[in-house]
Amino acid sequence: MAAKIVIDPVSRIEGHLKIEAVVDNGVVKEAKSSGMMYRGLENILLGRDPRDAARIMQRICGVCPTSQGLAATFALDEAYGVNGSITDNGRILRNLIQGANYVQSHILHFYQLAALDYVDVTAVADYSGSDPSLKKVKDFIGRGHLGPFVPRYEGDYRLTKEENRAAVAHYVEALNMRRMAHEMVSVFGGKMPHNMSIVAGGSTAEPTIDKIAAFLWRAEQLSDFIDTVYLPDVLMVAKRYSDYFDIGAGCKQFLSFGVFDLDSDPDLTKRQRHFPQGIVTSDLKLQRVDPSKITEEVENSWFKANGPLHPYDGETIPDRDKAGAYSWSKSPRYDGKVMEVGPLARMLAAYVAGDNQVKSMVNGVLGEFNAGPSALFSVLGRHAARAIETKLVVEKLKEWVLQLKPGQPTFTDFNLNVNSRGMGLHEAPRGALGHWIVVEDGKTKNYQAVVPTTWNAGPMDGKGQPGPMEQSLIGTKVKDQHNPFELVRIVRAYDPCLSCAVHVVTPKGEDLGRFVVGGE
Repeated sequence: MAAKIVIDPVSRIEGHLKIEAVVDNGVVKEAKSSGMMYRGLENILLGRDPRDAARIMQRICGVCPTSQGLAATFALDEAYGVNGSITDNGRILRNLIQGANYVQSHILHFYQLAALDYVDVTAVADYSGSDPSLKKVKDFIGRGHLGPFVPRYEGDYRLTKEENRAAVAHYVEALNMRRMAHEMVSVFGGKMPHNMSIVAGGSTAEPTIDKIAAFLWRAEQLSDFIDTVYLPDVLMVAKRYSDYFDIGAGCKQFLSFGVFDLDSDPDLTKRQRHFPQGIVTSDLKLQRVDPSKITEEVENSWFKANGPLHPYDGETIPDRDKAGAYSWSKSPRYDGKVMEVGPLARMLAAYVAGDNQVKSMVNGVLGEFNAGPSALFSVLGRHAARAIETKLVVEKLKEWVLQLKPGQPTFTDFNLNVNSRGMGLHEAPRGALGHWIVVEDGKTKNYQAVVPTTWNAGPMDGKGQPGPMEQSLIGTKVKDQHNPFELVRIVRAYDPCLSCAVHVVTPKGEDLGRFVVGGE
């Protein structure tokens, strides 16, 4: 007999997500992923100075605002005609700020968001040792302050008591490591969240010897944490839950725009990037990206429909009463096909492109489980890809920061009064990110952002194709429909980030109500 499971909201993600699953004989037959808050930041930019996009669009996400700011900046670079003349210092500074944000975001995802699906915090309740972190957690639990550890789904905790305790201690340590990564962003970005130094034309930061040393010292600390704590913890969880290499495969089609510029080629599709762009098919073939094939549609979204539209022509017109719609997320497609984005897509693109370092690390992980590359299409594959990427990024940060040249320019000037348009293709920690801007008479005429969680968590399209997250849920075996931990593990492995809201009150005490600040 069929039954419906509704998880609303999905906890320990950024934003508001609802999952509905129809289960028949213990197997998910249908699934819906619903973003539950309207974003609409694109509309705020209309009629404004285009340069505002680099600041305002960072408010899409408080966890990884750097990515949104950079995607906006790449679009502005093209609109202002300066995309081929970014200085080396400007390019490197952008990479450093973004890379530090990658590291903190990935550490956050594993420890503070996803690990509690596998780690039993109650193992600390009777702790009698001397570890200060565990003693603090024990006291915290003893006072009855159980959040953020609850609510949770019970059961299927497989780590030993000592492994659970070690993981909880690492959970606390990861909070300090994230703070250190935030400080790295602030060294050259001015502050975190929402850095101030990344702008069209390069960066306003000035590289100095003391800033380089401050950045490098923190990168070394994070590198040690990743080597001795993060990577071993991911492998520990993978060994105890190895069946999750066979769960949550999804659409098996992957999209990466590439990230971390190695040159300033004015054509984003030809620009050399540390992690390459590409479409990776289920048989591990790599194809080039053609941005003209990107569309968004809203068949099952709470927006007024006008067919699949390229982002340059995109519209953001809410229609909350639309019949049949079930999400505030749109449905991005590439050449009409569903695409998964994220660390797994990036690592697969690098793997298939022949990056020896990526191949060595990926094959090393797969070798631990006698598994082939197809095992990456899974819950644990996504966690492993994210951990591997964190290691690769932090090592490049240590190399790139030493390439800065104090006293050399970081910014290229440009003409403001343009009638033009620009595209910014980038990779947020959560995946492929694109911003498109149309400028007339020096003002923003149209703006569209197609963000990672829209790709991954978007609803079914007009062809009846479910989104990647929905496809990952379909076919999953659920042991207990009242305790569907399998489903939340699949969803959280994507690290979804949807719209968040704040309550706005002016300095005069005027209540402006809830204002949606967006979601990646």
